[in-house]
Amino acid sequence: MCYGHNQSLSRNSLRSRRSNDGENEDTVVVDGLRDRLAETEARLRRARAREAELSRRLEQMKRFVSVMEIMEAFLERRFQEQKDRIDRLFSPVSTK
Repeated sequence: MCYGHNQSLSRNSLRSRRSNDGENEDTVVVDGLRDRLAETEARLRRARAREAELSRRLEQMKRFVSVMEIMEAFLERRFQEQKDRIDRLFSPVSTK
């Protein structure tokens, strides 16, 4: 009788171990997935921060280019005005 009783306990303990092992495996899998999700979210946050920084720098560059284009147009106009003035100074005076 003792043997049968011990056998029953052994079966129950095996079942509970299997159940616990399955729960442990599930817990390990869930924890692993949570870790991966946390890493992915952290990478996403870093990527978004990088994107925001690059967008800010792009806008600065666009403003810089706009200023440079304005300066270029101004300098071209001033150059042409200076050239015209020099041409007038050195052109022969017509006598009428």
